[in-house]
Amino acid sequence: MKTVFLCNVNKYCARVSTGDAGTSACYREPVCARLRSVTTRRTGKGAGRTLRMGPKPVSLKELAERLGLSPATVSLVINRSHVADSIPQETQDRIFAAAEKYKYRPSFFARSLRAQRSFTIGVMVPEVSDGYSASVMSGVEDHLLQEGYFYFVVSHRHRADLIDEYPRLFLERSVDGLIAVDTPWTLALSVPVVTVSGHNQVKGVTNIVLDHVRAAEVALKHLAQLGHREIAFIKGQEFSSDTEVRWANIEKAARQLGIPISPALVSQLKGDSPSPELGYEATRKLMASHKPFTALFAFNDISAMGAIRALREAKLRVPDDVSVVGFDDIQSAAYQNPALTTVRQPLREMGRIAAETLLRRIRRSGSDSHGGEIMVEPKLIVRETTCSATIGVRRLM
Repeated sequence: MKTVFLCNVNKYCARVSTGDAGTSACYREPVCARLRSVTTRRTGKGAGRTLRMGPKPVSLKELAERLGLSPATVSLVINRSHVADSIPQETQDRIFAAAEKYKYRPSFFARSLRAQRSFTIGVMVPEVSDGYSASVMSGVEDHLLQEGYFYFVVSHRHRADLIDEYPRLFLERSVDGLIAVDTPWTLALSVPVVTVSGHNQVKGVTNIVLDHVRAAEVALKHLAQLGHREIAFIKGQEFSSDTEVRWANIEKAARQLGIPISPALVSQLKGDSPSPELGYEATRKLMASHKPFTALFAFNDISAMGAIRALREAKLRVPDDVSVVGFDDIQSAAYQNPALTTVRQPLREMGRIAAETLLRRIRRSGSDSHGGEIMVEPKLIVRETTCSATIGVRRLM
């Protein structure tokens, strides 16, 4: 065994006088770093040296021999084949523990050729921010990483040309399937597709959706129980997948609860920015109508944050003068001042379900190509931005 040193001759430069006033020269001192566990080997006369760092990784066959199992069994478990579900969990745990201990890593190319899959997923989102898309993506990412899948993410910013173009680009890169988040979906592709908040019934597409009937009920019932009757609303942008279905269910719930909806107290978000500014502008428009309201139900948490800013600038206190309810329960909602009351969508869970559903469909290709719908339940999270409506509350003038 030999010790090998690598030298960086540019590390140090010392100033040396040359005898001329105001001048100097540099010389270089080599700085060496010692590399441990490096072996050299000659394979023949005059042969160059071969460096080898650390122990050689074990092969699938060697790993199977150490476990006393067949290579086929180990391969099924390591590659997370759906057939592996029939293998006892204790055996699966042993295989994963041994793979980690002996640093076994399956060959991606061999795995891809054997399975006739790329183990790559395409993901489409409107934008990536602190809000909706980022929360869904965290659940998608968790499951894909756990299952050994790589993924591409593209942001279409609600541009129709990109929504049409990106699926084609994904297919050209041989993705095994697609996940579309808050994206109007009408395409029937040759690979499985799962949408989050997609409401179109398309062959081969599975939609992960929220129970918007229940979401509207819990939000408006909460405000009604607090005595609010004059409620303002901020609708989502026209291009958002949830806007139409959510608003239809809000109107239905309001009728059932006997809550009137005044057109003067309905505003809509404009623009594709993920900033609270959109909610801020929508709320200023509501106040400009001079129609009084004691509560505001926003399309999402981001717009609710902008609404609170606009109300404060108008010298209105939240929740004393105006109660505010958001939607989504993004991570920052609980850390606002005051903390935001909101309707929770289990966004991270919806992302996980989308990824889990897509991989299951990929593994069982052809057996459930009809798609379908998976519905998840909302939950009202009561914090600090709602309280009882009071007689003589300050009115908007």
